[in-house]
Amino acid sequence: MPRADYIVPESWLTFQTNLRYLACMNQEVITVKHAFTLPVGTPVVLRGWVRSRRDSKGITFIELNDGSRFKSMQLVVDNGVIADEILKQVTTGSSIAATGALVESPAKGQAVELKVSQIHVYGTADAASYPLQKKGHTLEFLREISHLRVRSNTFGAAFRVRNALTHSIHSFFQERDFIYVQTPIITTSDCEGAGQMFNVTSLNVNQPPRTPDGTVDWPQDFFGRPAYLTVSGQLEGEIFALAFSKVYTFGPTFRAENSNTPRHLAEFWMIEPEMAFYELEDNMRLAEEFLKYIIRYVLDHCREDLEFFNERIEKTVLSTLEHVAESNFGHITYTDAIGELKKAGKAWEFPVEWGNDLQTEHERFLSEEIFKKPVIVSDYPKDIKPFYMRVNEDDRTVRAMDVLVPRVGEIIGGSQREDRHDVLLQRLRASGLDEKAYWWYLDLRKFGSVPHSGFGLGLERIMMYLTGLKNIRDVIPFPRTPGNADF
Repeated sequence: MPRADYIVPESWLTFQTNLRYLACMNQEVITVKHAFTLPVGTPVVLRGWVRSRRDSKGITFIELNDGSRFKSMQLVVDNGVIADEILKQVTTGSSIAATGALVESPAKGQAVELKVSQIHVYGTADAASYPLQKKGHTLEFLREISHLRVRSNTFGAAFRVRNALTHSIHSFFQERDFIYVQTPIITTSDCEGAGQMFNVTSLNVNQPPRTPDGTVDWPQDFFGRPAYLTVSGQLEGEIFALAFSKVYTFGPTFRAENSNTPRHLAEFWMIEPEMAFYELEDNMRLAEEFLKYIIRYVLDHCREDLEFFNERIEKTVLSTLEHVAESNFGHITYTDAIGELKKAGKAWEFPVEWGNDLQTEHERFLSEEIFKKPVIVSDYPKDIKPFYMRVNEDDRTVRAMDVLVPRVGEIIGGSQREDRHDVLLQRLRASGLDEKAYWWYLDLRKFGSVPHSGFGLGLERIMMYLTGLKNIRDVIPFPRTPGNADF
């Protein structure tokens, strides 16, 4: 409490007023989600943001949402209960606390509503300029107001699903005694060997120090060498797998890929488990169990949100997810898959030839038409896969696997890792990578090397699958794309 000889700021007085207001109320402050589970007659206080307001025959109806569930609570304010000077501040977008009792609702689709006895306005919103009025808004428009789009039905549902999804991911691995490891965001290794990495430097980019031959003098940089934002936590995850047996990473990854498409982001989140003593078959089994688990969890915990996506975004969301969760995944080798695609007699946009990577049209055909369920394709050509995948005895293919699902194609990619020092060294050199930068990765093959495997799932990729949303910018809170880094 401030001293008596101080001038008390208005903000402090407002804060104290709010505290006294809440303290004097006997009703429990709860979420909208919780309120819908309580019996008629329960006194409650609900806090949130006004979705809409309408006046009809001396009664004011207010839709209040606090983000805890898709459905808003209808507030009913009888004429004369709330002073006009307060009620006129209750506009779409304003934030309020509403005190009252739950009563039976005659409105369709809701068992209860709140009969209001008191309203406290926290913050007003200008009705004329507030962009989220009760009408349809395009996703393109909502992307332009990312600071407010989370209050909309679509994005409220999307990020509740994302929250449940992340919880299910940790639950799956923790229940199976995996160790959660936080791999570095700044790295000097390129896991994919693609070179599309963001450089991290403390040098003056306009006038970097240079060596006598004109190249950048990297020893003067913060880390003494080129450093980058990571494209994957896999390689570092292998370090921990070869000590803790089963680990997983879950964090942001980055690609400096100048692709302005609905499927690409410069920053996205990856889940990457790594397991010692797992061969390819073990890896495929775990990937199937994992995908089924997280889908079932979201179906069980976000049904209301998924029903919205099923109705408004993609009519097959629920049926597809239920089908995946209940299916026994199929399995086919890459070589046999190429044979099946050739036999189909279709006019493919991308040629079907052994040695070419499978494209989305091929992956969807395999899962939707050939198997009619999820399918795992394994043993891809060596030349189209990264250096760390274990080479098969034929020296033409590697122990890679991709999980394909109906509607999108590939959703998980993984492999058994190359655990033989001499073969890994050869693969590094063939990929044009500097073996000195991977000295520690090679060292793992010298000291107690074992068969080990892992896979990766992009969080935003599975989010698109769960919601049916077609643009990856709509399933991440703050999208990072070429030319876009707001917030």
